[in-house]
Amino acid sequence: MDEHPKLLLQPPLLLLLLLLLLCAFLRCDGDVSAVGDPGMRRDGLRVAFEAWNFCNEVGAEAPGMGSPRAADCFDLSVKHSHGRERPGRLPLRSKLHYNSSSLRLRHRVAEAHNKLGMGQSFPGVDQNTLRNADLYAAQKEVFLGSLCEVRERPNPWQFWMVMLKNGNYDGRSGLCPQNGKKALLPPDSRKFPCFGVGCMNQPVLYHHRTEISENGTMRGGFNGTYELGSHFTEDGIGGVSFYEVIWEKKIGFGSWVFHHKLKTSKKYPWLMLYLRADATKGLSGGYHYDTRGMLKTLPESPNFKVRFTLDIKQGGGPKSQFYLIDMGSCWKNNGHPCDGDVLTDVTRYSEMIINPETQSWCSPNNLGACPPYHIMPDNRKIYRNDTAKFPYSAYHYYCAPGNALYLEAPVSTCDPYSNPQAQELVQLLPHPVWGPYGYPTRQGDGWIGDGRTWELDVGGLSSRLYFYQDPGTPPAKRVWTSLDVGTEIFVSDQDEMAEWNLSDFDVLLESTKSYFPPFH
Repeated sequence: MDEHPKLLLQPPLLLLLLLLLLCAFLRCDGDVSAVGDPGMRRDGLRVAFEAWNFCNEVGAEAPGMGSPRAADCFDLSVKHSHGRERPGRLPLRSKLHYNSSSLRLRHRVAEAHNKLGMGQSFPGVDQNTLRNADLYAAQKEVFLGSLCEVRERPNPWQFWMVMLKNGNYDGRSGLCPQNGKKALLPPDSRKFPCFGVGCMNQPVLYHHRTEISENGTMRGGFNGTYELGSHFTEDGIGGVSFYEVIWEKKIGFGSWVFHHKLKTSKKYPWLMLYLRADATKGLSGGYHYDTRGMLKTLPESPNFKVRFTLDIKQGGGPKSQFYLIDMGSCWKNNGHPCDGDVLTDVTRYSEMIINPETQSWCSPNNLGACPPYHIMPDNRKIYRNDTAKFPYSAYHYYCAPGNALYLEAPVSTCDPYSNPQAQELVQLLPHPVWGPYGYPTRQGDGWIGDGRTWELDVGGLSSRLYFYQDPGTPPAKRVWTSLDVGTEIFVSDQDEMAEWNLSDFDVLLESTKSYFPPFH
């Protein structure tokens, strides 16, 4: 007789054990990634570059640079001893098995594609747009997207987007519309930086095509300056503007790390640099053309979170509005989705600014810089005239769309020139009221020396932010077409440098929550 009977697992118990083991390797909490490259872990990188002038257009190309759109997209392949290459995604153990000398990057975008400029044809371009810098750039982005596209079913995707913007505005140029309409009078030139004719130029762009080093690290990047014809150094010395995004990753391990630098100068004191996850088709935040991007499924409030690792090395000075997260979308004042009509479309933005030097403009003495009310996690509304309860210091600034017809006074309307259509901004600061959503609660959280991985309930928070709508209209579906991280150095008084690293970016779609849209 066996004194130690064997433990026999019954089929239901065995199945449960197998499921638990599977959950150790896969997410079992119902979350699904909305991005094509979850956590930036895919060895075959897809990244692109776009540059905008003050009103999110091109205006004119920089001499010799082509249209300001470019891409670096590649797949890994193995070169065998017989000389043939095996393309496609390699399993992890294959990447570890082959040494770096046997791995190749199969680039999908040639430098000739990146250098395409007005007048040069490419597949799919409308011949009527060859002499229009704005339309040409939009179609070039779509073309680059076709070269980079990963054809996953049912939702293909294209690339992460490096977005660079010049805040100079020459009001005499007539280049920027006013709330989507042609500006009848030039704006007050004192409100916008400009050194004279040509201040809205596009930048010099240098592309360092991704390569593999001997230790198996892949590395590439974009950099340049706005001072045309000048020499710049990577440490920012020399009195000229500078931007740089370098990406690197060890084959088979971890996330891509995107190293960013942005430097202002006397001639270019207002610059913006972000890494964006944009919609893969249709409109994206602040962009009224057919876009390409990384969001293969568009996240909708309240059912998504955003996770990433951010390490800020230099802040960019007191005027640097560093966005821990910036979300952008578009819907009309009647709640309908945008359709490309710049007269009635409205860009909607919300940003969490984590520079501890950024002060709250919203206060009991400046109600026009506050939203009309704040919504608590339990959906209670606190009106801005309730000085005992309204969290004024949780808001940096609120401004309403310039084409809204039923605004509550006092009110500040947004700058009417810096988007192709009217816009609305809800800018936040670290505060305890944002704690339930995983956002920073104290000034200095996540700032220099406090790099960390964030998991932000962006969907939950964005479902309770005030955004303007016409009275009596059904609440808009808050579907977000752009999510990004980066800084806007807002008219610096001296040359300033910001530097930060971003990795592990992901957008997680959650199982459906109950959504009680705010009254308006």
